[in-house]
Formats: sequence, C-alpha cells, structure tokens
Amino acid sequence: MSVYRLNRLFNASFNEGRDESLATSSFAPAVDVYEDEHNVTLKIEVPGIDEKDIDVRIENNTLTVHGERKFEKDEKEENYRRVERQYGSFTRTFTLPNTVDTEGVSANYEKGVLKVKLAKKAEAKPKQIKVNVGGEKTLEGKGPSKAA
Repeated sequence: MSVYRLNRLFNASFNEGRDESLATSSFAPAVDVYEDEHNVTLKIEVPGIDEKDIDVRIENNTLTVHGERKFEKDEKEENYRRVERQYGSFTRTFTLPNTVDTEGVSANYEKGVLKVKLAKKAEAKPKQIKVNVGGEKTLEGKGPSKAA
C-alpha cells in the first residue's frame, strides 16, 4: 500500500471529514499511523524528551499527546553557532474511529519513539465465515463473536 493511499485512508477514517487538529506552540513531532486486524498504532518521534514530560490521554473519543522538549541548560546559549533542533511544548490530537476500544490502550517509549497502541473492539475485528455444503452457515471468529 502506498504512503499516499495510507495517508488518505487515515484521514478518512480518523478525521471523518474534518481536518486533523494540530495545535503547536513550538513544533509538531512526526507521526506514523498503521492498522492491522487487531490494533491501530501510532508511532510518534519524540527524541530528547523525557518520558516524564510526555502525557497521553483519551477523552471524548479523542487521543491527545502532549509533551515538552526542554533546552539543555548545561550549555550556554551564546556558545551555540546554530540551533536546528526544536524546543518547547507540543500537542497532537487525533479523533479516534468508533472501532477503537478506548479501554484497550497502551503506550511505550523507547529510543525516542512513543508507540501508542489502540486495540480494536471485538465487533470491529474481521470474522471468517465457514461455508458448509448443504448446511447452515457457522461463524468462526478470530475473537469473541455474538450469536446471530
């Protein structure tokens, strides 16, 4: 799947016709979003940010990631010849699709990447239907399913 198509799919699914809310005071870390049959996962680049300076919340079906990259006070500002890294706080918000189980969320921070994993609701997961010859259809789900 091409990146262009994946971005279109993400925008259509997660924003339901609205633009992604992106509020920044200094910078916006890059985010990759991908989906499989069990989860929607966001990978957010936040190198140089302490895990204690990152806040992840879900409220009203909206995922908000807020953090701050602090300028190192060990170095005197006047000694810098060039500063390209961005400092300050950021906030990224994402409207979640109805298929996400907001109780099944985990966040992991490793090597400068924050990985937020959002589990899908059981009814949103694909179900395989086995077709019996001369009999009734039966469901063989890859997770809990409701009897029809």
